[in-house]
Amino acid sequence: MSLWSIVSQMPPEEFGSLFTEFPRSLRCLLADWLENQPWEFLHGSDAFCTSVAGGMLSAMLEKLRSAASSDGQQCQILQQVSSLEGTYRRDPLRLVAVLKGILEGEKAAVLKRDRHLPLSFHRRQEELKFSLGLQRLQHRVREIQALRERSSQLQDGAGASLPLTLRDPQLKTEGKLPESELPALVLEAVKELEAAKQQVLKRIQIWKRQQQLAGNGAVFEENLAPLQKRCESLVEVYFQLHQQALAASAELGSELLPRLLERFTELLSSLVKSSFLVEKQPPQVLKTQTKFQASVRFLLGPQLLKTSAKPYVVRADMVTEKQARELALSAYSGTLSESTGEIVHNVVALETNPTSATCCANFKNVLLKKIKRCERKGSESVTEEKCAVLFSTTVALTPSNLTVHLQVLSLPIVVIVHGNQDNNAKATVLWDNAFSEIDRVPFVVAERVPWEKMCDTLNLKFMAEVQTTKGLLKEHYFFLAQKIFNDHSASLEDFQSRSVSWAQFNKEILPGRGFTFWQWFDGVLDLTKRCLKSYWSDRLIIGFISKQYVCKLLSTEPDGTFLLRFSDSEIGGVTIAHVIRGKDGSSQVENIQPFSAKDLSIRSLGDRIRDLGQLRNLYPNTPKDQAFGSHYNKEQTGKDGRGYVSTAIKMTVESEREQQPPGAAGVPPEAAPTQMFGLPVLRPELQHESLLSPIW
Repeated sequence: MSLWSIVSQMPPEEFGSLFTEFPRSLRCLLADWLENQPWEFLHGSDAFCTSVAGGMLSAMLEKLRSAASSDGQQCQILQQVSSLEGTYRRDPLRLVAVLKGILEGEKAAVLKRDRHLPLSFHRRQEELKFSLGLQRLQHRVREIQALRERSSQLQDGAGASLPLTLRDPQLKTEGKLPESELPALVLEAVKELEAAKQQVLKRIQIWKRQQQLAGNGAVFEENLAPLQKRCESLVEVYFQLHQQALAASAELGSELLPRLLERFTELLSSLVKSSFLVEKQPPQVLKTQTKFQASVRFLLGPQLLKTSAKPYVVRADMVTEKQARELALSAYSGTLSESTGEIVHNVVALETNPTSATCCANFKNVLLKKIKRCERKGSESVTEEKCAVLFSTTVALTPSNLTVHLQVLSLPIVVIVHGNQDNNAKATVLWDNAFSEIDRVPFVVAERVPWEKMCDTLNLKFMAEVQTTKGLLKEHYFFLAQKIFNDHSASLEDFQSRSVSWAQFNKEILPGRGFTFWQWFDGVLDLTKRCLKSYWSDRLIIGFISKQYVCKLLSTEPDGTFLLRFSDSEIGGVTIAHVIRGKDGSSQVENIQPFSAKDLSIRSLGDRIRDLGQLRNLYPNTPKDQAFGSHYNKEQTGKDGRGYVSTAIKMTVESEREQQPPGAAGVPPEAAPTQMFGLPVLRPELQHESLLSPIW
């Protein structure tokens, strides 16, 4: 989303003072284009800034002339274009200042109203900043080369023949360049190169963090091609600048040159190491004796490993959290002393694909044979123990001939040996993915987090698992807060300021239950994903609501009003709450025994609702056939292809006042439905009305 798409919907009077030197109508015509230029990052008034500003002015005028040819007010636009050209052609940096002020004013207005700017706008601004920095570096290299050539010409006595535009007014009388000019220019260029490298490293860290959040269901732009292009562009400038520094060794001197070369080596090394990434992560919950896949990518491989005589290989090893921490604190320069688990098929070639211009090692049939457990802290269980896969190799770079040890850790992994550990392992992974910080010490994560952040995490996970666009509502968060904090007296606002602990999330058993909050929530996720996706997406299920509040909602409603909620007492169950009224007019809210995924695989929720004649209106007042009609399955009638009469399973629910003991009131014992504790009964019934129902 562009900034202008938001600003154009706001009252024009809010921006009146911004357009005193630049017409608002032209801002409208330029729209997104204006935001795709680096006005904000053009600082200073040197030759580079002036040149870039002049180029943007020319491009803008051409853009406006093109727009004028297809606009009804062509004459007026062309007059404005002529005025702009006359005003800014001699001083394009003044135009930069004007447009920078307009964009800053628009951003301030949007921030004041919405409290944030679109993520796409931030991303575009970051790209513009890097692109301009790269242009400036390329300009610096040309400046250094030109300065060296001038110095050489002066030393050869050819300085007098240089054009005046290339001759420096500060030249000393003996015909030499100022001694500090070239070193100062090289130092400035190296400083800018280091800043650009830090920007690339930050962008890589953001990509890795987004990859981790994707493990919880967040949207993730996993394409690494833009990042690879950045790294390659920067390395290209690096080699050019490095070459110029070596060529100017005499001017740089015996003290400055070694320090510069050391900075060059550190810069290349850190960029190369950071460009070794896990493109496809191993499963974060990993069961022993189960095959898995993963892939690592070396962004600078196609550029720096061109002349390798034999392919390099990447090795995968399991490491503990302690080992991962030691490796991280040694800036990934250490080597692994011992693997914490036995991995089969853990060595793969690092191959360059010329067609796709990628350099990857693809692990396709890796198997964790066994795991060595380490000592755990306090009450920590095996499903809270985090480890990782360490991918490593050593390469020799060309043309620098620098040998670099590359290694990168996967996201945290919880290793399990049995399927019944899966639920708790997922909790550990979910918490770590959601609440870890960028560039943390492995695998440190907060023990307490704001409840609002937990709500965002649960919503993200729910939508991703269920594959729905309908997320949780504030009423759902209120019920979840009451459940996890065991507090039914606080208001919605009270919960917003609270923090929730890991123990409350998945260590402490809920009061009166035999499971934790996460175990219960994960059961809801699984049930909804498998059986209730369409009902949830159609907003037919309130779901997250307490039995007590349901009674409050339904007690004043007409007989037959019902709603659907997730069971509070069972894992992975959905129940129907409905109103029935006695002969005296008193109302009673009954909750039908919860249906599990297994129940709903036998007969769908929609068909069960159709079966129950006592259910009439979905709360608050939607007729059930109107609400659930599209979810009913077509019932078979008559005879099938073999001549048999069709049968079907139907559900009945009988309240206590309707129940009679077998054999009472003339009902033969064998005809009475099997009923226990007033719970729902499933029984097969022939669709042919003239026949008695068979009894199971």
